[in-house]
Amino acid sequence: MHTGRFIFSELIAHLPHKEFQKCVARYDAGLQWRTFSYWDQYLTMAFAQLTYRESLRDIEACLRSVTPKLYHLGFRGKVARTTLADANELRDCRIFADFAHVLIRIARPLYAHDPIGVELDQSLYALDSTTIDLCLALFPWARFRKHKAAVKVHTLLDLHGNIPTFIRISDGKLHDVNVLDDIPIEAGAFYVIDRGYLDFERLYRLTMSAAFFVIRTKQNVVLQRRYSHPVDQSTGVRSDQTVILTTIGSATAYPDALRRISYVDAETNKHLVFLSNNFDLPALTIAQIYKCRWQIELFFRWIKQHLRIKAFYGTSENAVKTQLWIAVSIYVLVAIVRKRLGLEASLYQILQVLSITLFEKTPILRALQTWTSQDDLLDSGNQLILFDF
Repeated sequence: MHTGRFIFSELIAHLPHKEFQKCVARYDAGLQWRTFSYWDQYLTMAFAQLTYRESLRDIEACLRSVTPKLYHLGFRGKVARTTLADANELRDCRIFADFAHVLIRIARPLYAHDPIGVELDQSLYALDSTTIDLCLALFPWARFRKHKAAVKVHTLLDLHGNIPTFIRISDGKLHDVNVLDDIPIEAGAFYVIDRGYLDFERLYRLTMSAAFFVIRTKQNVVLQRRYSHPVDQSTGVRSDQTVILTTIGSATAYPDALRRISYVDAETNKHLVFLSNNFDLPALTIAQIYKCRWQIELFFRWIKQHLRIKAFYGTSENAVKTQLWIAVSIYVLVAIVRKRLGLEASLYQILQVLSITLFEKTPILRALQTWTSQDDLLDSGNQLILFDF
């Protein structure tokens, strides 16, 4: 007789099933899937992410080895590698993209008051992209260079809890700066951006939307100083100036004044120059805001190391995007569970424990409560407080 709940079932219980069905209804093309539902597909791919499965055959073999338990885990259809391959190729990846955004909307309020490494009352977002290399022979639709294929994952990261709020998956040829046209703009929020996104016309849209940005400038940007403000050079700040753009094209694109801050990092001795449209915060705070940008680099490193997003179960564009979106949703799901259960463990530690306990009937809270030193938490990359340039 079956008694108790498996950890996998407890974890999946945190997913809003009704919202998932709404996402399915939005894009369902009317295909008849009698024995393998969209939910079965999601659970199968979630299992693959949580247990680090290597291939479709690997997924099939592992789930068939626990066939008597599958019903109690939430599966209603038979899992076969050919059926899963067809589902990933044919079912609209936007279903899983929308569901990931549902989870993001749940997760963000849970982390709204987490520290971000700088004293700031406003929201702080970091924008960047990461490239995932692919084999051109297997993924010809993702041609990047002559002998190389790749996809880019453009991400806007809420630094309160490191929750991705906007993701766009594109081929490797799309220039990063184009994503500035698509990101949601929140009035009063700060956007910290690398210099690859330096486009004054697009940055002016942030200013016109009452949002603030902090970005590194380039050497070929011509500026004219209007005012110089006093600074404490012992903090690393070398200058704080009000400037304007002087070339015709740049001045037309961005007609307002900018703030130029020169800063020397004490640890690396690197000289950095920032531009911002915020004139109220201290110059040192602006420099500290830019330091927080490193958190998105650590986020990309983390998901590449701990989620299945560098090797794919299918080769079509839809299959790749489906796997990426489900990986994002699993990351956010684990973040939600961590906060709801009040766990002190890092996301890395939670994933490691889940990977070997999914088929146990120990309450999930008990299984995840054996915890660890602060050093382990720092190393895991969940509390991203290490900065670099």
